[in-house]
Amino acid sequence: MNRKVFFLLLSVLLCCSFVRAQEVQKSEFQQKAEAVDPKQDIAKARSLYIHAFNDYVNKGQTKQAVECGVKAAALYHKENFFKESFELLRRVDQAIVTGKDKTPSVQAGLHYLVTKERLAMYMKFRKIESAKEQLSVLENQANTSGDENLKNDLLYNKATFYYTFGQIAQGNAVFKEMANKLTASKEYDKVDEVYQTLISNARKSNNASMVAQSYSNYLAWKDSTNALKHADEIKALKKEIADNEATISEKDSSLTIRWAVIIGLIILAAALAAALVIGGVILLRFILLTRKQKKTINLANESNALKAKFISNISAQLEPTLKKLDPSIPEVKALLNFSDHIETLSQLENRTDTPEVEEVQVQAFSEELVDQIRDKVKGGVNIVVNVPKMSANFNKEYVSHILSHLLKNAAEYTPDNGKITLEFKKRSAHSYQFLVADTGEGIPEEKREDIFKPFREIRDLTTGDGLGLPTCKQMALKMKGDLEVDPEYTKGTRFLLDLQA
Repeated sequence: MNRKVFFLLLSVLLCCSFVRAQEVQKSEFQQKAEAVDPKQDIAKARSLYIHAFNDYVNKGQTKQAVECGVKAAALYHKENFFKESFELLRRVDQAIVTGKDKTPSVQAGLHYLVTKERLAMYMKFRKIESAKEQLSVLENQANTSGDENLKNDLLYNKATFYYTFGQIAQGNAVFKEMANKLTASKEYDKVDEVYQTLISNARKSNNASMVAQSYSNYLAWKDSTNALKHADEIKALKKEIADNEATISEKDSSLTIRWAVIIGLIILAAALAAALVIGGVILLRFILLTRKQKKTINLANESNALKAKFISNISAQLEPTLKKLDPSIPEVKALLNFSDHIETLSQLENRTDTPEVEEVQVQAFSEELVDQIRDKVKGGVNIVVNVPKMSANFNKEYVSHILSHLLKNAAEYTPDNGKITLEFKKRSAHSYQFLVADTGEGIPEEKREDIFKPFREIRDLTTGDGLGLPTCKQMALKMKGDLEVDPEYTKGTRFLLDLQA
């Protein structure tokens, strides 16, 4: 009897496995189509997908038929055979209607894939009304399907639609809704993938405005997500510490009760045992905390290094596309400058060595820098150079970059009949200080720390990207020095550049 039951169960399992294998097995045409690289032979890949579509329709496998039909239509679309693409999509829709599964949610999900391809073509045509109509159909199908993945994909397509037709505000709103939805469920990788896809599509379409907007949004989201991740890590670490402390407390209580029973007999041994246990617990806690802290620090350093490398790679990929655009357009020029500034800042963050120093004649060096801004100051502005005739050892490239940026800012913000001062002081045998002061409005105390932080806000790149002072700060730190605003200066603004020889 037991043997019969065993063989019966084994037969059922084998049968289920066979049915499942049949469901996931791809047809020969689809396997051949996926084996062809469309970049090498797009016509062959398309033909095989069409054969796979027809084969699946004949077998009544509607879902697989739709997937292959849409892929073939996309390959028609890629070669600008739009008439053939639309005709094939019409056949795919008909196959869904005549398919075996008449469930509204299932059919809506399949129709969604077809409508999505039509939307892509209308956007390529730049036909906004037709694209808008398809987007409305797409939304109805996503809602009818009840599939959360399709609803998220709908938000992405909405954002792409708005960005494609220059409706930046609407695109930002939809994209923010999608990012917040996925971020709330802690699906950070999905949000990151969506941003990457959007940036990639913007580059491919040479849409400079879309590149800038999506990249700025991505950086802002990345910073906020990192903060959430770190907060979660800290919260988990605190909980683990609290749990460990509770466990240790329970063990201490248990040991105390045992000691109370035998304290009269072996008081000295009990005291020694207690000391050893408490010491071991403290040491164990210290080791655990130290390991956790080291791991957290290493993860943070690795995250920063990967972030700098990623930004550098993105900047390098954007540069060839941006250089093809007209640099006389303010937005394009702003993007080019933004790309250069990001590249410089990421290189600084990745740099681990100390920049080489050389002997520099300070007075001649300072006069040369000041001469660069004399034609940029407003009427009546007095430029004072208070630098002694002496030499000093520092990295000329970095110091020149920092002082030039500070002097240009001073020229911009110093009003008529104002004063700009460049000073140099030797603090000790191996430390120097440059001071750049102006009589402008000054920087409010609450903003003095933020001006050295990159990507602290999303802003119009044509008015500046806010990376100048953060880059200067990084250069100063790489030279084992520092750059800060003088809090005691009240007649305007004065920056202090400290250097170590």
